[in-house]
Amino acid sequence: MVNAGSSSLKLRLLAPDDALLASTDFAAPADAARVDEAIAGYAGVDAVGHRIVHGGADFTTAVRIDAAVEQRLQALVDLAPLHQPKSLAALDLVRHALPDVPHVACFDTAFHATMPSAASTYALPAEWRERWGLRRYGFHGISHAYASRRAASVVSIELTRLRLVCCHLGAGASLAAVRGGSSIDTTMGFTPLEGLVMATRSGSVDPGLLIWLADHAGIAPPELADALEHRSGLLALAGTADMRDLLVRTDEQARLALAVYIHRLRGSIAQMVAALGGVDVLVFTGGVGENAPAIRRDACEGLGHLGVRIDPDANRDIEGDGDVAAADAAVRVVVVRAREDLEIASQTRALLA
Repeated sequence: MVNAGSSSLKLRLLAPDDALLASTDFAAPADAARVDEAIAGYAGVDAVGHRIVHGGADFTTAVRIDAAVEQRLQALVDLAPLHQPKSLAALDLVRHALPDVPHVACFDTAFHATMPSAASTYALPAEWRERWGLRRYGFHGISHAYASRRAASVVSIELTRLRLVCCHLGAGASLAAVRGGSSIDTTMGFTPLEGLVMATRSGSVDPGLLIWLADHAGIAPPELADALEHRSGLLALAGTADMRDLLVRTDEQARLALAVYIHRLRGSIAQMVAALGGVDVLVFTGGVGENAPAIRRDACEGLGHLGVRIDPDANRDIEGDGDVAAADAAVRVVVVRAREDLEIASQTRALLA
């Protein structure tokens, strides 16, 4: 499995039973010779699954990569200029090392293709929407798909019977409202900038504010884009993008950053619950979701009216996947270790079968 992130390239070799046989991480940009050397040590590779951030409106399921597919993926670079090129560069590197096996694209946007039009449509002129494909695509779909399925297993209830709110909280962060295994709403939109406050991304901002900055402050679109993507979020509020640092600080900037983060997170969880008409399971995954008990605690403390209540000891001590809700709570709260590699493997096998 190949997962090209903003700062790393992760390779995982999985057995047919999903046992992890080999694992190699590279800092981006990865060196071709080192990638070739690592893959040369991977015995018995039958297929390669690639995480591709953006599939646009064309790709709503995994697809085998050929020249025509790759050309269409290149055409989507403008929709995800910070992520798509890294995915395509990783495809070139790994395909050079493994030219004779099938390569499959698995899309972060595909999971959200099931969103109803009420959730996916922006109230913009129809000409714009049709000409440029302006809609809410959503992201982190591979993570949301795996975490939802795994959470259902943890609570021993069939996924088709559950209403879940899945919180993928990492450097990038998004929520998904999942009913019966299908996404019906999410917080990210046309780009991964919409929604929650993130490590260096602003999350949702009044578009009028951005127009004002362009018109009155003379800030050009490239500078706006750079600030929203790389110089906002927690970094802008507290001078660090690392949640671990924030959680041990006691200064006013850190307190404000955490308060803003939790305020947006709680409100967005409630928004997803409204879309579902109720919730059975609240899922936390991603680096922050898995490893920051204080964030889970503070988020849940504001959701008691929805039936969410955690067990403080379970929340503090959880290792691996498990339920940290209070025994008598109406909503289960499940922590799931992110395993996008398992979801990519599942989709790759299903396609090739």
